[in-house]
Amino acid sequence: MSLVQLLTFRVLGDERGQLVALEAGRNIPFDIRRTYYLVGTSPSVARGFHAHRELQQVAICVAGRCRMVMDDGQIRRDVWLDSPDKGILLPPMVWHEMHDFSVDCVLLVLASDHYLESDYVRDYAEFQRLVRHADNTSLI
Repeated sequence: MSLVQLLTFRVLGDERGQLVALEAGRNIPFDIRRTYYLVGTSPSVARGFHAHRELQQVAICVAGRCRMVMDDGQIRRDVWLDSPDKGILLPPMVWHEMHDFSVDCVLLVLASDHYLESDYVRDYAEFQRLVRHADNTSLI
């Protein structure tokens, strides 16, 4: 799997406005168990700085924009989320950070499970160790 997997959502609309439907098992590649959004984040504030052991997420800027940093332990990439018809898949064991929020940014996140603190890897050195260990065991 590619480090950065962008999802494009179909926009329906007419003179009344636009609608984007997000559906588990269709354009969202997992069952949605939790939904949350970030608002009012200052452009100078960075968020995230963690990976998940098992959780999958899709992040979508429904308004404004922000820069996502994706890191699989070997490759680090920046991706701008700047359109409500574009999302990014956050797979397990990918370190992610959010930077450069616009003042009007609303970042919607769909998650494959409920909040579970033990699923978080919040220390980057531990994340790198876990990724190296997983790579070594997959070669056996």
